[in-house]
Formats: sequence, structure tokens, C-alpha cells
Amino acid sequence: MRGAGFTFCLTAAVVFGVRPIRGQQAAPAPVVQPGAPGTPSRTLPPTTSGKLPERSPADVEFMQGMIMHHGQAVEMTALIPSHTENKELQTLGARISRSQAEEMKFMQRWLLARGEPVSMAMPGMPDMDMQGRPMHAMPGMLTAEQMAALRQAQGAEFDRLFLTGMIQHHNGALTMVKQLFDTTGAGQNADLFEFATDADNSQRAEIKIMQNILGEKR
Repeated sequence: MRGAGFTFCLTAAVVFGVRPIRGQQAAPAPVVQPGAPGTPSRTLPPTTSGKLPERSPADVEFMQGMIMHHGQAVEMTALIPSHTENKELQTLGARISRSQAEEMKFMQRWLLARGEPVSMAMPGMPDMDMQGRPMHAMPGMLTAEQMAALRQAQGAEFDRLFLTGMIQHHNGALTMVKQLFDTTGAGQNADLFEFATDADNSQRAEIKIMQNILGEKR
């Protein structure tokens, strides 16, 4: 959904005695977005420097919702090491986890830079939105029952539930991107447009990979 350069600069400053110019702000650490299998990683654009472009309410809701959406995907991949010995699934799961965790950092930074909360939930009440209304699950997210079944499964059954569940999950993310771009005035922010487009492309590629793995198991 993304800071070796910062570490190098900090180390150089310590080793060579370089001091930052007074009044000069340090550049934000870059967030690297791992690409889909077979594609290179890319550095997401900084969103905390310079004049921030306008954003629409739909932009904010998209970022907040996608953070929640990505959070479940990371939760799903965290089950892999203890639930399956499938090396192919372990490799894919590690990539999905790393990619979505980095994208979450980018989305949180994007929202905070604009003074927006990183969650659409009411503080202390995760089931309620900021208006006190019940929170609706994002498209494609697994139900509590699906997550429980995934946690209880082992081996080949876990592989099947994970793959079908993550395909469902990724398709939901594609729906969210489409809804964003179908909303008048939304998705015009350059950073958000680039992020959403890349997320769409990478998740489409991962869906194909998971469908192939699932097909091999049938």
C-alpha cells in the first residue's frame, strides 16, 4: 500500500562531524513500497514537506479505511509461520506483509501531515465511527467467522483458506480504489493517486499469483 538513506546521513554526521545547518529541517525518512513479485520496489513520495495539495473527504476516508483493511491482511499473514510449511505461501505472505505494513506507514503519514486522524473509528470505541454510528467493514474484509476458521486451520486447509481469503481481501481493495476514483473530486491529490494506482496494480498481480497457487492445489 513504502529509511536506509536517513540512517546513512545520520551515521555520516556522527563519523565525520557533519552538523545540520541551523534552522534547516531534516527531510522525512523515505518509505519504500515493495513491488509485486517480479516488479521492483519504489520509494513513495514524501507528503510532509512543502505546500500540501488539497484533499477531499473521500480521500481521507479512503486512506483511513485502507489502513484498517491493510491491518487485517497483516494479521492474516502473521498466522503463516505457525500454520503452514508451504514455502511458496511463506514467501508470498512475507511479501504481502512487508508491502502492506510499509503502505500503512505512508497512509498514516499522509493523514497526519494534513491534521487528519489515522482511524475513522471513535477513540476507545473501535466499533463506532466519529459520528457514533456503527462501523461498517471495508469491502472484502474477512468476517469474524472467517478469521476464526483461518486461525484454527493447519496445513493444506490453512493454505486454502488463506488463499481464498486473501483473494477476497485483495478484490475488496480493488473495489475501494474504484470507489475512490468514481467519486467526483476524489483521487486528485497526486501522491494519493500514485499510491492508489500502484496498490491496485500490485494487488492485481498478487491475486493472479494466488489463483495460480490455488489452482495447483486442486
